[in-house]
Amino acid sequence: MAEKTLVEKLEGLQHKFEEISTLITDPSVISDQKRFVKLNKEYRELEDLLTARNAYELALSHYAEAKEILNSESDAEMREMAKAELDELEERIPQMEEEIKLLLIPADPEDNKNAIVEIRGGTGGDEAAIFAGDLFKMYTRYCESKGWKVEVTNVSEGTSGGFKEIIFTVSGDKVYGTLKYESGVHRVQRVPQTETQGRVHTSAATVAVLPEAEEFDIELKESDVRVDTFCSSGAGGQSVNTTYSAIRLVHIPTGITVQCQDEKSQHKNKAKAMIELRSRIYAIEHQKYLDEIGSKRKTMVSTGDRSAKIRTYNYPQGRITDHRINFTIYNLAAFMNGDVQSVIDQLIVAENAERLKESEI
Repeated sequence: MAEKTLVEKLEGLQHKFEEISTLITDPSVISDQKRFVKLNKEYRELEDLLTARNAYELALSHYAEAKEILNSESDAEMREMAKAELDELEERIPQMEEEIKLLLIPADPEDNKNAIVEIRGGTGGDEAAIFAGDLFKMYTRYCESKGWKVEVTNVSEGTSGGFKEIIFTVSGDKVYGTLKYESGVHRVQRVPQTETQGRVHTSAATVAVLPEAEEFDIELKESDVRVDTFCSSGAGGQSVNTTYSAIRLVHIPTGITVQCQDEKSQHKNKAKAMIELRSRIYAIEHQKYLDEIGSKRKTMVSTGDRSAKIRTYNYPQGRITDHRINFTIYNLAAFMNGDVQSVIDQLIVAENAERLKESEI
């Protein structure tokens, strides 16, 4: 057990926690939204660390007391109780140390953000668009199981079903930190609905997950954004194709273009489009961070490399394989119905192992 080293690392936390507690009640800090949000995040992280530290130090104290009883006590019943407690603590304390080590490593600063997800049909024509639709259903069901809110902002439907492209926002607790593992190429092997000979085809869809930028993350000048309005297309009732409710935003300095036609109101479409535009500009900077950590971690699962093949869905064998961690499961039907947490959990474990190795705590 590395209790001395860990206790030393945790010594300065209380003072820092008290300092931040004072700062977040300061009116000058509250008025600076960017600083206030950053300090609040740091406050919550320190609070978690201090809770873990207190539990850890209590366990160490109980361990020392149980050891003392075992060494000095002659009463058989007391010795038996002390031995049982020692056995339990010898198992628990290393686990607590691992938890504290992970808490000491700075998390991805974007993990707590909402996410913008885009799914595009890739190679495979109509079947790729159908698979993109299947992935959207899978993520929708998964988000529902987590209590997250899904809002579609833009859709381009496939000619035989599914989507050539679908973009949606997901709001909730630690959304980006969970969904970031889904960025990359998803490959499917199955007999397409459009196949008459019964042959297995391989198609693909790409998924990109972006952290949703807050207003204070990116300052957008109105003069840098061109706003175009046009008639919505596709399903949506009487107002579609009759009013100029759809919005296209073009960020002139970068050339980034986004559009939203999901709402009947032009104002609501513009608000959604602004969030996406801000997030796409922000993602350019975030990509530099992902590239930097991706170069350090060979099994890094959130490098943001959209061309990397991350997962294969094999329908004839009912198999899903995640290529980043060589993890295979045989519950394809449940997985496509939104039961994806088991794979995400394995990816989190793999990333945490690399973070610990790289930090050398």
